[in-house]
Amino acid sequence: MSHNSKTALVLLFDGVEEIEALTPIDLLSRAGVQVTQATLNSQPTVLGRSDICVQVDHTFEAIKENEYDVIILPGGPGIANLRNHPALCKKLTTQFESKRLVAGICAAPLIFSDASLLNQINFTAHPSTHTALNIKTEIDLVVDRNLITASGAGNAVEFSLAVVSALTSPEVAQKIATDICWNPL
Repeated sequence: MSHNSKTALVLLFDGVEEIEALTPIDLLSRAGVQVTQATLNSQPTVLGRSDICVQVDHTFEAIKENEYDVIILPGGPGIANLRNHPALCKKLTTQFESKRLVAGICAAPLIFSDASLLNQINFTAHPSTHTALNIKTEIDLVVDRNLITASGAGNAVEFSLAVVSALTSPEVAQKIATDICWNPL
């Protein structure tokens, strides 16, 4: 891995939607991005919404001062336990204000709202959050400036490829899409 490689932080937590967490980890790794997995739990394991146990490299507390080219927050029912998390909101705000990428899928934009990232920017989220986030249209994927959002688990590949494209290049994203036989319906 070269010193010029891009870096990504994927945040994991109990109740995470596994597809939304593991798909970006996989596709970013294929793109040569150095991916750091960190948990907001105190233990190095996460139990996802489908009871899949994921081993995680770091705690958020240990890496929260590090800088990354993108921070990715998957969704899932566990998002409810992260609402207004002060250190997480601060990290996301600093990332966004520094013009580095922030990406979230499913219910993750609720945390982006807590961190005041959604003012005067286009975004999407899971339909269950539309009332809370005042979303009026169904859109699967939105890229606006340095914020990438997607509506849910069914969009995990498209979301992850959008992050790869923004972080590396559309050509790298297209090669990965071809390699995994991704063909949107």
